[in-house]
Amino acid sequence: MNPLNRETIRELIAPQEAPCISIYQPTHRHHPDNQQDPIRFKNLVRTVEESLAQVYRGRDIRPLVAPLQQIAEDTAFWKHTLDGLAVLSNAQGTRIFQLQRPVVERAIVADNFYVKGLIRVVQSADRFHLLALSRDRAQLYAGNRYALDALTVPGMPGTLTEALGEQVTTPEQAGYSAGASRINYGIGSRKDEIKLDTERYFRAVDRVVLDGVSRPSGLPLVVVALAENASAFRAISQNPHLMPEGIAIDPGSLDADKLRTAVWSVVEPLYLKRLADLSEAYTSAAAHQKGSADLSDSCRAAVAGRVATLLVEADRIIPGRMDPTTGAIQSAELGEPDVGDLLDDLAETVLRTGGDVVLVPTERMPSKSGLAATFRY
Repeated sequence: MNPLNRETIRELIAPQEAPCISIYQPTHRHHPDNQQDPIRFKNLVRTVEESLAQVYRGRDIRPLVAPLQQIAEDTAFWKHTLDGLAVLSNAQGTRIFQLQRPVVERAIVADNFYVKGLIRVVQSADRFHLLALSRDRAQLYAGNRYALDALTVPGMPGTLTEALGEQVTTPEQAGYSAGASRINYGIGSRKDEIKLDTERYFRAVDRVVLDGVSRPSGLPLVVVALAENASAFRAISQNPHLMPEGIAIDPGSLDADKLRTAVWSVVEPLYLKRLADLSEAYTSAAAHQKGSADLSDSCRAAVAGRVATLLVEADRIIPGRMDPTTGAIQSAELGEPDVGDLLDDLAETVLRTGGDVVLVPTERMPSKSGLAATFRY
């Protein structure tokens, strides 16, 4: 699977080699519901084939369709799906994203990838990372208020032995044998060696988590560990996204759902404070004519690169078209050709020009229009 973060979105909204194929569908985690998922995917692939045949007549479309057909026939893949799936493919490669949220079913062939569904996932404000940590084991999870799933992180040392290899201190190396040819240094020295190994292991974990996950995503990191291990990890961690409060418990004592509930109790106050701060910042900016909840004004400002932060009502859809060069908008029905969601178009434009986008629940929005834009100038 491919990582999904803010940098991924920026890569996907950059100019691409056409045709670009975008397939989205809701999926299921468990049997028997997941039996329908590969069937639905095959139907979407057929839709893609029909679109390619119509738009790119005379071109051999088989190389474009082949990776999609391989996914459709991969039995093992469909046994381990989450709540949503996005597959983006063109001649340069295929990216597969397993999502912790359902998505609207779509099959689109265009000059660029359809990334609005991914923007909604990445920019949601309730996401976090969880590090389940013991003295000699570590597992990273991605979560939100509804789901928690283990992550496979390249280079992540799952155990102390993986991180230190032959450098792990053994009793024999430290002279702990009571034999005549060895000196017994005592229990205290053995504890010191264990402490040093643990610190080296925690440094290795911290480095991989920071560089490979926290820095690209910007998400808060919650540590679940016994108090002694949590304290030791915090003492060496260089991760600015590490939350000061964690869960002081053996992570192996909780199942995934209880673990998610426990961590959300820590993350939720931060989540609510962040939304409150963003709302307050917008209100202050709007009072000084540096912010707007007007869709037309915000679209024009976004195209000009003026939007620093955009709050978008998570479940709101405003059908229409936006001119990508001027920001002019036109109302239309979703059923018409080339009609999308203006809020999604606006969000994509803000991201493309270096702004931040945050999806906000309806009850936390500072406006009734579905958006709140804070301007740079």
